[in-house]
Amino acid sequence: MKECIHCNLCKKHCSFLEKYDIDLSEFEKRPELAYHCFLCGKCKEVCPRDIDGRKIAQEHRQKYVQKNGIEKLKSEYKGLLWEKYPYKFSNYRHANQTSVLFMGCNFTAFFPKTAQFLTKEFQKRGMGVLFECCQKPVAELGLEKEAETQIARMDARLESQGVTELIVVCPNCYYFLRGKTKLSLVSIYRKLEELGIGNLLEGDLPFYYPCPDREEHIFINDIRKFLKGKEKHAFPQIQCCGLGGSAAMHEKKLATEMSELVQSTGEKQLYTYCASCISNFRRNGFQYAEHVLTHILGIEEKIPLGVTSVVNRARYKWK
Repeated sequence: MKECIHCNLCKKHCSFLEKYDIDLSEFEKRPELAYHCFLCGKCKEVCPRDIDGRKIAQEHRQKYVQKNGIEKLKSEYKGLLWEKYPYKFSNYRHANQTSVLFMGCNFTAFFPKTAQFLTKEFQKRGMGVLFECCQKPVAELGLEKEAETQIARMDARLESQGVTELIVVCPNCYYFLRGKTKLSLVSIYRKLEELGIGNLLEGDLPFYYPCPDREEHIFINDIRKFLKGKEKHAFPQIQCCGLGGSAAMHEKKLATEMSELVQSTGEKQLYTYCASCISNFRRNGFQYAEHVLTHILGIEEKIPLGVTSVVNRARYKWK
């Protein structure tokens, strides 16, 4: 933080920092705000010294766990940790091929029809499928070592089943697992192109770029191969969908405002490639958020919200 020049660009582009009237240097001195940060990376994107508020928040969170223990955290994030640490709905029965489709958590919850289509198409081509959590939600609570332990167990199990490659549907899973798993990672869009699956999409589409893909653009670059037109960067002012960093528990108003902001842009449609973003935009009133993958595959999908999405996710434990 000695590099901070107090230009306040981070504060101007982050509703969380703006609310508390602090820059990143001051955030470093406010550990009580550890779980109020959305971990979206917008601050690093605009910082002339490349300071990353996500690292500050994660250090605060790790120290919180060291001081208070995991039990107190479980009382605050009971539902999340009950389901994902370890993941209650994991299913390795079909993860027994060299190349395996890694669905993640939320895609199966909100896009079960598309998930079923992908499963069948990949299995027809001699590939496996795995239903598992990447452990990012767990790590982001300050439980990084615990998450890494779970990933190591996943790796050992997959290696014993002959797996060498994971085809990843979710950008959050991709970027989080990279460097933590021994397995090779490839985006679903690159693999679809290799296999000759999917349709070209007409027109210039208004895109919202999920937080993890904003720096390296690995997913959107692979998606561009399915676009006849160009994607339109239509939502640059939206910091986060509102679900980032599990901050909504402490910053419900900010989270809702972030999600509702899409309606003020005047865009009639929103395309993205993160199931969590789409579900939150729709939950907060913007019913025209679409997953580009369903359009590439030509599948019409009614997106469930509420308890139905949880049931959908749970069903894959026994498929």
